[in-house]
Amino acid sequence: MKKQKQVLTVSCKIQVTPEQVTLIDETLQVFANACEYINGKIPEHLTNELGIQSLIYHDVRALFGLSSQLTIHAVRRVSGNRKTARLKSDVVKKFAPTSVTYDARTFTFREQDWIVSLTLLGGRERFKMHIGDYQRDLLKGKNPKTATLSKRKDGSYYINIQLESEAPVPAQTEKVLGVDLGRTDIAFTSDGEKYSGEKITKVRDKYARVRASIQKKAAKGTRSSRRRCRRLLQRLSGKERRFQTHINHVISCRTVQQAKAKEQTIALEDLTGIRERTNQQPRSKTERRRANSWAFYQLRQFLVYKAVKFGVKLVFVNPRYTSQTCHKCLHIHPELGESYRNGKSFVCGHCGWKGDADYNGANGAIRSA
Repeated sequence: MKKQKQVLTVSCKIQVTPEQVTLIDETLQVFANACEYINGKIPEHLTNELGIQSLIYHDVRALFGLSSQLTIHAVRRVSGNRKTARLKSDVVKKFAPTSVTYDARTFTFREQDWIVSLTLLGGRERFKMHIGDYQRDLLKGKNPKTATLSKRKDGSYYINIQLESEAPVPAQTEKVLGVDLGRTDIAFTSDGEKYSGEKITKVRDKYARVRASIQKKAAKGTRSSRRRCRRLLQRLSGKERRFQTHINHVISCRTVQQAKAKEQTIALEDLTGIRERTNQQPRSKTERRRANSWAFYQLRQFLVYKAVKFGVKLVFVNPRYTSQTCHKCLHIHPELGESYRNGKSFVCGHCGWKGDADYNGANGAIRSA
């Protein structure tokens, strides 16, 4: 079996002098301006990188003074953004001066003194990396070829270094670990491991109450108070997003490690479009908010990349009837619109099996794998 390539991004803060800040900001702005120019001059329907490059490369170099490689990366940025926008039936509108892409010709990493060298508008500049043991362990002995220089909202600068490696080949096994995703229990495995959503729901409800209170104050306040409220809402959104990311990392890591230890394949329901389907059901505003605000797609992505990293096979199964079918006798309620599932409880009317509905769904995913 052919080994898969995996790219790990290591985010490293860099130390900059006031003079280097000016050079970086100029480079970010000129790179964004070049992308805007390319996007405005080239017909919207054209997304091919080589096609765009052949039409505008020399003009961009002459007008913006970017190096050859940075010009190519500006073309590549426009091409990639257009392809992404096309998938969403959208168009690329603007480019923010927040990042620049680098390759082996414009970026070097030196391990002996933890320094990176980058090509800016004024030439090459060296930056000391301000990193901890985690980043050092990941970078030790590596020879990275690509990176992205980025400026964050707080004004700090980071170099995001991409490390490419070969992922281990997944073991061939007939043992399967089914995983059922839901809101009451964020995840429930066929081995009986569950990640309860009760405490998570309380935290999310608290965020919702605080958000509603701030919005109410903003609606009645002065211009300065509305400005403060917007800042508070941004901070609150960041805290909630980090909370979700942490929980999803924990769930995905434990699930993959469990499957690896027992040499199992992970069977996960393909929940593409689940939000649109469930929103058609009659539910209260609170229930709709609870169901729509959890990042299940992020959890799925974490499971995918961790499975590749640790050599665990992951398959997606059709979710149709997995939660309504008894995993013991494969029986579905004979009456249309009726189900043996009632909330978290599942009682099969055919074989009499009783148990947790999510546990039944997880085992149903095994049957569909």
